[in-house]
Amino acid sequence: MDGHLLNCIKVALEVIDLDKKTRLVQELDGHVMKCVRDQNGNHVIQKCIECIPTDRIGFIISAFRGQVATLSTHPYGCRVIQRVLEHCSNKLQSKCIIDEILDAAYDLSQDQYGNYVTQHVLERGKPHERSYIISKLTGKIVQMSQHKYASNVVEKCLEYGDGAEREHLVEEIIGQSDENDSLLTMMKDQFANYVVQKVLEVSNDRQRELLLDRVRVHLNALKKYTYGKHIAARFEQLLGEGLEKLSFTET
Repeated sequence: MDGHLLNCIKVALEVIDLDKKTRLVQELDGHVMKCVRDQNGNHVIQKCIECIPTDRIGFIISAFRGQVATLSTHPYGCRVIQRVLEHCSNKLQSKCIIDEILDAAYDLSQDQYGNYVTQHVLERGKPHERSYIISKLTGKIVQMSQHKYASNVVEKCLEYGDGAEREHLVEEIIGQSDENDSLLTMMKDQFANYVVQKVLEVSNDRQRELLLDRVRVHLNALKKYTYGKHIAARFEQLLGEGLEKLSFTET
């Protein structure tokens, strides 16, 4: 697609009045999906969603029906879907988009681009939408935490879930017995170690103490691993200086 022409359209959408914007974007009817997948065209679609009321660009939102999961795994499509989540004011259309994301949440969480869409819903979605995603991942948290992309989603679940959901996720990570090896596996993993650090930030006092007790047993083993060394040093600092003085920001 002509990048110069599309850039002109994008600029025009910022300066012309609403009626002219509406007439201009009608020219895109029938070409929405092609634009979304284009490196220049996707920016125009995003600008349409940002600058024009939903009731005037219904044909754009409608074009995504049945394609939301596929678009969410596309490098440009995932950006467009996030703009829809931010700006779509039509409750019915918005629900249709969200429902498709929720249905595919498990797979999207593991996708290079789809994980950002899932995180977006966890950060900005309604409580029942967050709960649905968390329920989809519950029982698979240890496995997902060791995944490059899904681990970021697990961190968002821990951060944005309600108290009961967070407690359930933490229990799954910590395990129910001292012989449980999942925690050690996570602490020495290049991705899951960050999830364990997030657990320390969000867990209640009882769970935090339980986690620290489990880590003490594994400290020497952790020091043998590249990523385990990271977390061992942080836990030792935590144990020595107290929780309030420790930052888990990676250096």
